[in-house]
Amino acid sequence: MTEKTRPRRNFYGRLKGKSLKSSQKGYIEEDLDDLSPGAVSWEDNPERTPLDLAGLFGAKPVWLEVGFGGGEHMVHQAATNPDVGIIGCEPYINGVAMLLGKIRRAGVSNLAVHPGDARDMFDVLPVASISRAFLLYPDPWPKTRHHRRRFVTPEHLEPLARVLKPGAIFRVATDIEDYVRQTLEQVPQFGFEWLAERPDDWRKPWQDWIPTRYEQKALREGRTPHYLTFRRV
Repeated sequence: MTEKTRPRRNFYGRLKGKSLKSSQKGYIEEDLDDLSPGAVSWEDNPERTPLDLAGLFGAKPVWLEVGFGGGEHMVHQAATNPDVGIIGCEPYINGVAMLLGKIRRAGVSNLAVHPGDARDMFDVLPVASISRAFLLYPDPWPKTRHHRRRFVTPEHLEPLARVLKPGAIFRVATDIEDYVRQTLEQVPQFGFEWLAERPDDWRKPWQDWIPTRYEQKALREGRTPHYLTFRRV
């Protein structure tokens, strides 16, 4: 195909919440462009030319966080793993602003930020280029008619599998039991194996885990977190 046609992709969740603080506006104006992974959007890259990850992170393995929320986990992983490059995708601008503030305070430099849809990122990531991916407390879309909007559907899992290296790890955290059900039904269909041998493998968080605001809210409201680990075959 010589001419690429932009697919119809809606942001089904909200893109903006409360008004940004003046400091947060400053983070976006001053820091966001420098943290860009490259041309991801269709406006900037209509030919969908693959990103130059070596130019971005050198020889470091690259990890991907889909929907980083307020950025707690992403900054924690970057600080803990300075030998890894991490790309985060998040269309919610308030979350992007929160992440940028955390990046400043932590002083980490091995991060790239795409303030938009992860599906656009999948378009321009090279095949088998990502060593680890995270999907942490995604929007649960609890109503049955909205389940097609969840991340754990073919629209997202097929391109995710394409960009992950063989043997790459895919972590999913959620406090919604039906999301667990759908994850366990769908993810293995796209070339993943679930790495669980005993109940503690999904009941206890990963050793390098840091609680996020979404997990804390789930615990306050009496919901049980689940930690699912998959490996790309």
